[in-house]
Amino acid sequence: MRKEIKTKAFRRLKIIEGQVRGLQRMVDEEEYCIDIITQTSALKEALSGIEQLILENHLTTHVIH
Repeated sequence: MRKEIKTKAFRRLKIIEGQVRGLQRMVDEEEYCIDIITQTSALKEALSGIEQLILENHLTTHVIH
């Protein structure tokens, strides 16, 4: 994996980890359902960003060769 992509992915995964913890807290504290759904949507977008980075890495390191 290219170093810059690995660094970006790791940073984003740490952010996602925090988002998941926040969601757990929201559910535990029984916050408003729409607020929880909003946060799950943000989490999905963050995961999509990780997918894009990994795909970029794959295309530039494996497919081109």
